[in-house]
Amino acid sequence: MATISDEKEKPLDTSRISDAEDYKTDERLAAFEDPDAGLSEEERAKIDRKLLWKLDLRLVPWLSLLYLVSFLDRTNIGNAKLVGLEKELHLSGPQYNACLTIFFVSYSVFEPLTNILLKRLRPSVFIPLIMMAWGICMTCMGVVKNYSGLMAVRWFLGLTEAGLFPGVSYFLSCWYKRSEFGVRMAIFFSAAALAGSFGGLLAAAIAKMDGVGDKSGWSWIFILEGLATILIGVASFWLIHDFPDQAKFLTPDDRARVLRRLAADQQSSAEHEEFKMDYFWASVKDWKTWTGAIIYMGADGTLYAFSLFVPTIINELGYSSIEAQLLSVPPYAAAAVLTVTVGFIADRTRQRGICNMAVSVLGIVGFCMLLGCSSPGARYAGTFLGAMGIYPAIANTISWTSNNTEGVYKRGVSLGFIIGWGNLNGIVSSNIYRQEDSPHYYPGHGVVLAYLVLFELGGSVLQYFLLRQENSKRRRGERDQWIEGLDQSQIELLGDKRPDFIYTL
Repeated sequence: MATISDEKEKPLDTSRISDAEDYKTDERLAAFEDPDAGLSEEERAKIDRKLLWKLDLRLVPWLSLLYLVSFLDRTNIGNAKLVGLEKELHLSGPQYNACLTIFFVSYSVFEPLTNILLKRLRPSVFIPLIMMAWGICMTCMGVVKNYSGLMAVRWFLGLTEAGLFPGVSYFLSCWYKRSEFGVRMAIFFSAAALAGSFGGLLAAAIAKMDGVGDKSGWSWIFILEGLATILIGVASFWLIHDFPDQAKFLTPDDRARVLRRLAADQQSSAEHEEFKMDYFWASVKDWKTWTGAIIYMGADGTLYAFSLFVPTIINELGYSSIEAQLLSVPPYAAAAVLTVTVGFIADRTRQRGICNMAVSVLGIVGFCMLLGCSSPGARYAGTFLGAMGIYPAIANTISWTSNNTEGVYKRGVSLGFIIGWGNLNGIVSSNIYRQEDSPHYYPGHGVVLAYLVLFELGGSVLQYFLLRQENSKRRRGERDQWIEGLDQSQIELLGDKRPDFIYTL
């Protein structure tokens, strides 16, 4: 096995693989008509910038709004808890945690299947349908009368929300180059942090409706947010677009441009491809699927622990429930800014692993402060660093996985597995902050810290060095035997297993 020191002693011969990449890229581009043939490079660049801006305006803002709504709807139970949910439904601490847990069971189980449905039904149909369905579930949460009713509705909420995050992550990866995807994914995911900020403000305002229509403030949080979700879902039938080869807002020339720029970036995910079980098994057998799952569980498990319990954590620092709702806003805002910043830096440097490691350290320091500090001010500062160490890693890990997984269905299945496994850890997150551990919550903070150290940081280090080692072998020609005896179409089907496919670090 080659070591890093070996790489320094033996200079890599990059000319061979560069020539192969250029040749194969030209072959891919030849499959699509060039609407800009004869134009200068400057003219082509101007058209490309205009096209990219058009894609950004049509795709990113609305999809980000959908994720904001999604994350708000799954975590607003933490806000409702502060304004009487537990007391009115006569929930014990373990029963409340069970209501959090049941969401992640259905959410995680169905996530790996959703990208196949997205591809079969088309995004413009699939996403609006699931939004309307979870909006109905949210509204029903506002009228439940007991523990059993809340459990049932939370299970269906997890089922109906399961398709959005992996679906949009995969969908966006089919539109942008690998060097462009990270910042778009970061903007999309920053909606989760904004949902935390917005959720606290919104819950504080809606809670003042306590008694209106003989309903409690916590009921109105669910009812109003559920009705808003249904309306946004209806509007999405007209505002969500399909894959590049079918998108109606693009002219035929623009469709060709999008497909050509993806082909030039060693991507084929926007093209038609029939589903075969081979793609499923290719994902299962790929070690990157499992290292990605390790990293994502470290980020996602901590994300849900933080988002579900941060109002309670702040409340236990000595603030009132309304103050706790409002003080939960700034840490989320800081996390949103850093998420987009990291996405931009990672796109420019193509060093996603190092970015993950850096933000992991922030999160580790933050939860060490929550564990070790006694003053409310220092512990509140720890929530800032905790949020800043968690949220950027989610978007960056999804971008890292998408950059390094090629093929329509393989990428979709891999993202489904990784995101599903990460969300399954929400079961752990839902049960580590117990009433009997207040006000310090040492067991909960300790589990989150372990997740950050072992999985988010440790997994990122492991994947970074394995990818670096694999790239070195490909540049030295040690993987060329994988394509011996294959024709060009068979080589293309190898996706990221092609010897000329160089991984993003």
